[in-house]
Amino acid sequence: MSAVLSSRIIRRRAIAYVTVLAATLAMMAVSSNPLVVELQRGISFAFRPAEVALDGLGRNISSIVTAAGEINQLRVENDALRAENERLHEEAQRAAEVQRQNELLTGLLQLRNGFEYRTVASAVIARDSSEAAQRIVLDRGTTDGIQIGDVVVSAGGALVGRVIEASGATATVQLISDSGSTVIGQLLAGAATGEVVGELPGSLAMKNIDAAVTVTLGEEVVTAGIELGGGLRSPYPKGLVIGQVVDVRRDANEVVQTAYLEPAATLDRLEYVLVILDYQGGLPPLDQQPTNCGPASSGAIPAGEQPCLEPTASPKGSRAP
Repeated sequence: MSAVLSSRIIRRRAIAYVTVLAATLAMMAVSSNPLVVELQRGISFAFRPAEVALDGLGRNISSIVTAAGEINQLRVENDALRAENERLHEEAQRAAEVQRQNELLTGLLQLRNGFEYRTVASAVIARDSSEAAQRIVLDRGTTDGIQIGDVVVSAGGALVGRVIEASGATATVQLISDSGSTVIGQLLAGAATGEVVGELPGSLAMKNIDAAVTVTLGEEVVTAGIELGGGLRSPYPKGLVIGQVVDVRRDANEVVQTAYLEPAATLDRLEYVLVILDYQGGLPPLDQQPTNCGPASSGAIPAGEQPCLEPTASPKGSRAP
């Protein structure tokens, strides 16, 4: 039984082999026929546009797929570059701010080293720029040696104002632009003096300047630092820069004129200041005040301050009749 099955399988394989061989020989014979060759060329020519179209379509599809991948990669790289650019921009801003802060502190340090007075540096932590007042609050107070009346300056020796309130950790400064502030200023070129008063919002007016004095635009005004007999000193040291003249007005019938100043200190953008701790202005202590007044002085002094004190007369009792 197995022998019969094996002979059948061998016979089938032989038949299949012979059939394939015959078909191959027939196709070889037919393919060399000129008619068949021409037919193949015709069919190839007829299907060439379709082949070209299919080939182009395949290439387009491949290009689209490649482009989509490249676009996605570019999007990822663009997002990474944008994040890196934002990081670098933030770092540049921080570096610029650190440099700006360093320049401010360096300016104050140079001013401090050139001062003859003892000072303490302080940061501005609050502002009051309302219509009623022009004030700032500092992060230093009486524990740092600050007292009411201390003079406050900024970089370049520009006058800022005076301390009007002080607690242990903070101090309030009345700016020279405050309407309640009065400083005796002196024109740097002409040496004439006048009262520099604050005019809201944030401007300065130098009043009562002798009309005979020529006041030029751009001329600097500094603190006069007047010292009178009897030990009376100006509340402000001499030579602090107040501002520059930006306008002058004079009435032809008046004997005085008024100059308007641009403050030397950026009063609305102050960040760091120096507080002078050991300048003593105004009247000396009671035990050092004179008791006999000399001739009246013609110098200009801030309102409310007197160069000397008159002793009061001793009271006399009434005599009994």
